[in-house]
Amino acid sequence: MLNGILWLLATGAPWRDLPERYGPWSTVANRFYAWQKAGLWTRLLAALQQEAHERGELDWSLHFVDGSVIRAHQHAAGARKDTRRGDEALGRSRGGYSTKLHVRAERRGKPMVVLLIASGQVKRMHGGGRPRHRPRRVAADKGYSSRQTRGYLRRRGIGAVIARKRNECRRGSFQRQLYRERNQVERLINRLKQFRRVATRYEKRAVNYLAMVLIAAILLWL
Repeated sequence: MLNGILWLLATGAPWRDLPERYGPWSTVANRFYAWQKAGLWTRLLAALQQEAHERGELDWSLHFVDGSVIRAHQHAAGARKDTRRGDEALGRSRGGYSTKLHVRAERRGKPMVVLLIASGQVKRMHGGGRPRHRPRRVAADKGYSSRQTRGYLRRRGIGAVIARKRNECRRGSFQRQLYRERNQVERLINRLKQFRRVATRYEKRAVNYLAMVLIAAILLWL
């Protein structure tokens, strides 16, 4: 079952094209949807991050944030409307449908959070205490520069290494050396896009596309 899901993630092929050696395609698809609903992929990623944190292999000194527009296949549109699900994170432009993928990476370039930037945290495995989910600093390009973003980080004691837009006032020093390390998240997004099911969105439901991205992130942690 799992190998069938990984094959689909790597190739981007339709479910019905799943090779017979993995079993009936509908059975594998149903298992993928069931695991997604159970939150399995989120728990697996969190467990890998917990282990890395306990080993001291997770760097909280500086995290990077970036986004990428993902082209959506025409079959990704047309999901039944459900007010509980929202708009399925699909937008439309001249080039067709697309969705925006946001990624937060730790300083060594490992994925911390995908899509939902503010939800990332790492629970401590031993000794109790509140989960660790705030890096000391966050670096991002000028696309993330706004009064709201900087205020959000300031209220949480997180330093902002964010390039300012031309129409913004220049306040304080800009840590250019730290900002140059932001290529870590850009390279991470490129590694995620090596999985064709991430590079192009085929899933109608945003939660199912997120599950595919999470599986790719898990593989990069292993």
